[in-house]
Amino acid sequence: MTVTKCKTCKGGRLKEDSLWVRIAEKNIADITQLSIKDCREFFNLITLEERKQIVAEQIVKEIKSRLDFLLNVGLDYLTLDRSAKTLSGGEAQRIRLATQIGSQLTGVLYILDEPSIGLHQRDNIKLINSLKNLRDIGNSVIVVEHDKEMIEAADFVVDLGPGAGEHGGEIVAFGPPMSLNGYSITGEYLSGEKKINVPLKRRKGHGNSITLKGAHGNNLKNLTLNIPLGKFICVTGVSGSGKSSLITETLYRILSQRFSKTSEPPLSYKSIDGLTRQGEKYMVKIIDKIIEIDQTAIGRTPRSNPATYTGLFTFIRDIYSSLPDSKIRGYKQGRFSFNVKGGRCDSCEGAGLQKIEMNFLPDVYVTCDVCHGKRYNKETLEVKYKGKNIAEVLEMTVEEAVIFFESVPSLKRKLQTLYDVGLGYIRLGQQATTLSGGEAQRVKLSTELSKVQTGKTLYILDEPTTGLHFEDINMLLDVLNKLVDKGNTVIVIEHNLDVIKSADWIIDMGPEGGAAGGRIIAEGTPEELVKNFMNVSYTAEFLKEELQKNSIFIPDNYTTEAIKV
Repeated sequence: MTVTKCKTCKGGRLKEDSLWVRIAEKNIADITQLSIKDCREFFNLITLEERKQIVAEQIVKEIKSRLDFLLNVGLDYLTLDRSAKTLSGGEAQRIRLATQIGSQLTGVLYILDEPSIGLHQRDNIKLINSLKNLRDIGNSVIVVEHDKEMIEAADFVVDLGPGAGEHGGEIVAFGPPMSLNGYSITGEYLSGEKKINVPLKRRKGHGNSITLKGAHGNNLKNLTLNIPLGKFICVTGVSGSGKSSLITETLYRILSQRFSKTSEPPLSYKSIDGLTRQGEKYMVKIIDKIIEIDQTAIGRTPRSNPATYTGLFTFIRDIYSSLPDSKIRGYKQGRFSFNVKGGRCDSCEGAGLQKIEMNFLPDVYVTCDVCHGKRYNKETLEVKYKGKNIAEVLEMTVEEAVIFFESVPSLKRKLQTLYDVGLGYIRLGQQATTLSGGEAQRVKLSTELSKVQTGKTLYILDEPTTGLHFEDINMLLDVLNKLVDKGNTVIVIEHNLDVIKSADWIIDMGPEGGAAGGRIIAEGTPEELVKNFMNVSYTAEFLKEELQKNSIFIPDNYTTEAIKV
């Protein structure tokens, strides 16, 4: 579906006579189309006649106050007419936070779940100050967070663990951030005992590059993007600087149309070069596939699970259908599928759950009272491999399954990749709807890792560290580096400094968000960014501190060989 502006009101939403009412030559639609920063400036500079000034004084004061609250939580780049469905979870949460700050209530307990999502370090400081302000006027603030700056700014930290899934669920440490009692992985990262190391060398790539020219959709300023292939590339910049517009809405859509014939149109651009090169006889593809790995669920119903998504379930059904008991009974592969009639439970149709529709409330799922969540009928469950039926196999964690299927190479390879990306604790038959965004993303990454690679795939990830702990980020980087080591190119839109410092190449956008952004202001290795762009790039400023923590010395006569670790 393509959305276009109304031809009558030109996107103003009101009748023509309403739009004729103007203040300082702007109607109400013009004002709502301004960014919050520009809108604040507009009301700051507005001058009215004496009589109108008296009427407008209190109204303008309230407008300025509310705009200031939005500015203080790092939302200066949003326009007032931005559609709510296009906001990220972090942006929506910060808008609600700004409303609460404006109410000036006291004695309230505020709970925020990862409010720093999508925030650059510069804007993160503003958010932390806003939360401290809420505390200082007499409120309590509980934040569920993985961001290091946010944790360090807290008065008291409660750390859960020690691991994830069934290995977690306990309070392992609590206290001030820098002196947590008990054993805590979080505490080790905060104290510097554990850290994500800077790579000893940066990849040089394989010499080819893609060049996107004349990108001018949304706030992009007719820019040219050069992507060196065979590298781990990080696209950075303050919130709203145009990163997603350039990579997700322009580059990804162009390549998706070329390789997958998708219908979604890219934002405006002039040309793209470098997808092929001249071979001895024919043109050779440099990129043959484009894959976006996001944090959306791997399935929308309880029927979907990691085993079905990764293709593991096909091999498991093969094993069970080839057993002597199955052959005697005439059971084929379909008998062990919970998506077709025959072997599945007829009561819940293989879901293991039954849906109860609640009319005006969300649907409720309850365990099937016939199969008790096992999905299959009694006869199917009588067939066993190594003493376990197929329902018991689906209840196994990945780490249990790696050992159980050790003698089946095709299965073990896929299971091992799931284990390597840090998902040893999830169950093979775990409902897709119960996986977090980070878990779903790592299931997708493991699926890609287990495939036979051509070395010509371009992977795009938009803020993959959302919801991830320091230890999870370390695992994620390991997976991304494995993809690049196989000759592929990985482009990550990210604010996390651990990811940025690990990149081979950085493309920094800005200098600000909204209309003041949309330009590429810095390019190079992390060391080159710090050396050459400190005066123009906010990212370079924060990156310098991070590299210094890792004992990276950047001399005045810097060359790529002069990095001392």
